[in-house]
Amino acid sequence: MTTRGSATRYARALLDVAITESIAERAEQNLAAFANLLDQHQPLKSALTHPAVPAARKRALVDDLANRLGLATPVAKLLGMLADRDRLALLPELLDVYRDRLLEHQQVVRAELITAEALGADQQSRLQERLTEATGRRVTLSTKVDPSILGGVVARIGSVVYDGSLATQLSKMRDRLEQQF
Repeated sequence: MTTRGSATRYARALLDVAITESIAERAEQNLAAFANLLDQHQPLKSALTHPAVPAARKRALVDDLANRLGLATPVAKLLGMLADRDRLALLPELLDVYRDRLLEHQQVVRAELITAEALGADQQSRLQERLTEATGRRVTLSTKVDPSILGGVVARIGSVVYDGSLATQLSKMRDRLEQQF
């Protein structure tokens, strides 16, 4: 099984338990805190992911860290199980999958807006409302400036792209003119 497949299995199981215990958001925060701790302390990350370190030592270290961080029981158990199975290297991917599934559970989609110039807060809010209407879900926005689109907006939601850029409109107009002549 691929690492993505394994991470998906663990994330799904954790989300199921976290929803049952009404701690879905807290579990995401706990996973993120633990992943950030590992990212900030490379020697710790190396110790927890190195195959030469015995699983029992990894488990003891993870249990100690979980207690110190005050992690929710399901998260602490999952991290302990990953340590036992020498699978802590899956944590970044597991966190990504968990976040995606949590957003799906909350009926939230991520959208990326690309504009030629930075948008004001009111413009972002209006576009967010329109995308919410178009998708039927709450939308969280990330914005990016790309002067090459000349004007307008390109919105990307998953694999769907709403391209209202001036560059695309001009390209389509050029293609139509070339077909006529």
